[in-house]
Amino acid sequence: MTSPDRDRIMARLHTSGTEHTVVPEAAIPPDSAFDPQEKITQLATLMGAMKTEVHVVETAGWVDKLKELARERGWEQLLYGPASPIGSAIETAWESDTDGLPALVAYTEPVESFKDKLFQIDAGITSTQGGIADVGAIVLWPTEEEPRLLSLVPPVHVAVLHADTITSSLAEMISVQNWAGGMPTNALLISGPSKTADIEFTLVFGVHGPKELVVFILK
Repeated sequence: MTSPDRDRIMARLHTSGTEHTVVPEAAIPPDSAFDPQEKITQLATLMGAMKTEVHVVETAGWVDKLKELARERGWEQLLYGPASPIGSAIETAWESDTDGLPALVAYTEPVESFKDKLFQIDAGITSTQGGIADVGAIVLWPTEEEPRLLSLVPPVHVAVLHADTITSSLAEMISVQNWAGGMPTNALLISGPSKTADIEFTLVFGVHGPKELVVFILK
């Protein structure tokens, strides 16, 4: 490289940091507005398109539906968080009737001592932070009571969603729930079972994570 060439390259490098690229403001998407029943229908339809199994049930009867599915599917173990919002309801239901039901496995140990058992469990069940109707997704905020692995490792993830926590959009949820006032380190939006696509855009489900997602929408 000749000296003039080198000087020209160095001059460009020195001046490159002073160049500014104007980036236009992103357009704000129009607000979606659904009534309470439309939120349920929209969420169930979009999640169903992503191979999610959705059951709309009465709040008082969701545990009975869980027991029905557990017996039908032949689950042997069900992982749950005892201190989670749904933990006591599950324990109470299992105390009164255990015939043909999977053994309850409480997620109370550190992953280092629990991982061997964790990867042998059939299904895990969690509560949810809410649902987003316009994109068809549920939202999870993992906590110490319901760690991320509870929904990630078992081949079946069961999620319990209260209908009154479904918002029309993510923006609405962020505002209504005041996310700015305190967020977890990991907020999850889940639209269906795990999936991936190759360079030919072939979508494959159940690859890295749960092969099945079951959502109970409680009315």
